[in-house]
Amino acid sequence: MGDVIRLADRRAVRRLQAGHSNAPSRAQFFFDLGCPFSYLAAERVERVFDDVVWTPASTTALRGGAPPTDELSLASIQARAERRAAELRLPLVWPDRYPAEVPAAMRTAAYAAERGRGAAFVLAAGRLAFCGGFDLDDPEILAEAAAAADIGMERVLAAAGDLGRDGAMESAGRRLLAAGADRLPALRVGRSLFWGENRVAEAAAAARMQAAATAARA
Repeated sequence: MGDVIRLADRRAVRRLQAGHSNAPSRAQFFFDLGCPFSYLAAERVERVFDDVVWTPASTTALRGGAPPTDELSLASIQARAERRAAELRLPLVWPDRYPAEVPAAMRTAAYAAERGRGAAFVLAAGRLAFCGGFDLDDPEILAEAAAAADIGMERVLAAAGDLGRDGAMESAGRRLLAAGADRLPALRVGRSLFWGENRVAEAAAAARMQAAATAARA
């Protein structure tokens, strides 16, 4: 049996090697569980940042309307996502209802983040949707993601049906749009905003520089 690798331990070692052990790298990660690029970014975000605020944001609000449904636009998005998945050596399976929104799952993600289980839920949900091709708004699939994140199902059902959570996600999308973003996922590091799945490494470098500067002032 192999040794269990604890992400917290690996991060501590990385901070020590970087010379800023008292200044962890932090970021706010804006995502949409129905977005394949959010899925492609999420696992790297969990690995490269020490402290992440997981923030669900509405793609529809960011784009100022409904997601594209015409065949040409969808084919372009899917082809781009498939190329990136191949480059990153990640599986990509399209859910049957793509590009349908998944509001129940997004509300649950907001609840999970409030409980400190955002990373676990988002990673589980992303894998179910884009590795398994499952519909995240199916109650049984939502229950699987919740179980993986160690969240009680009764509370999940309440969060999934809480329409009052939608406003915060729409507001997050509009704020990103006002800041110049045109797509998800997005990462905020300090006052800088990086949008697009391909900018995770750039955001991580900015966070390391910020952490080093913080440590130098300490």
